[in-house]
Amino acid sequence: MTSSRATPAPRTDGGLLTFGETMGLITATTIGTLEYARDFTFGIGGAESNVAIGAARLGAPVTWIGRVGSDAAGDLVGRRLRAEGIRTLAVRDASFTGLMVRHHRAAAVVRVDCHRAGSAGSRLTSRDIPVDAVRRAAILHLTGITPALSASARQAARDAVAAAKANGVRVGIDVNHRSKLWDRATACRELRRLVAEADIVFAGIEEAQLVLDSQVDVPESLAADLAATGPREAVVKTGVRGCTAHIDGTVHEEPALSVPVVDTVGAGDAFVAGYLAERLRGADPVQRLRTACTMGAYAVSVPGDCELLPTRGELETFLTAGDVLR
Repeated sequence: MTSSRATPAPRTDGGLLTFGETMGLITATTIGTLEYARDFTFGIGGAESNVAIGAARLGAPVTWIGRVGSDAAGDLVGRRLRAEGIRTLAVRDASFTGLMVRHHRAAAVVRVDCHRAGSAGSRLTSRDIPVDAVRRAAILHLTGITPALSASARQAARDAVAAAKANGVRVGIDVNHRSKLWDRATACRELRRLVAEADIVFAGIEEAQLVLDSQVDVPESLAADLAATGPREAVVKTGVRGCTAHIDGTVHEEPALSVPVVDTVGAGDAFVAGYLAERLRGADPVQRLRTACTMGAYAVSVPGDCELLPTRGELETFLTAGDVLR
């Protein structure tokens, strides 16, 4: 049961609406095994809230919806998101806020342990996502993590997508497959269903193969095949190579920026944030993809999930420098 309910969302002025689980994040500040770590930082992390923060820093109006515990971590989630100018509908739940523990085993090797079974975030329901909030958005964004959390969260994802489709709101989905959360057959079935309903889809090569039940490893083919299932915009993220997209029948390729890698966690979320923020501004596909790749490069060049993502001005400076690094 919940201790309080979220109030209806204010107008988002054609912005981004996203929902999902945001957890407390404990991070060891030194490199090595966790048992020898003595100093830690405490923050927040979650795919959807990472996207929300990234898009908000680029100037997009954003709303985030989720359940958090009536605890200190839940307090922090709300404060951090509101501090970013994000319209935050945090439903307080009697259960605990989920927790991630992260450490760098080696310089570029990150280990993350998630403690989320039975968490407040996993208890998300369709009632938590006001249809009015969906109706007023320009883009509804979700990830493949949310439907993997629980039966109620899965239904919430389905119902939110249905509400968006019924009201002419574009749907974006980042496949973001988490094999620890559900079995492959269930994941394939549910993710394929969501991708077919989406207007915009993001996937890595292995995630695209999962959705398509395919062994093809050519990004252009995977992007085209994803688009053939329903989305008009299919973007295949290829890491250090950049990305390949099939947008309105046209193939686009965007190379990655070559930057020193500090922390790869959150890079995919930053990429999505960049693309969606530019999509909301009416930018053409080339600009969307260039900003997405630049955001991804920026994210890997700094530590943390979302804390150091750039503002629009910082991104422009980085992008100018990046012309030399391509």
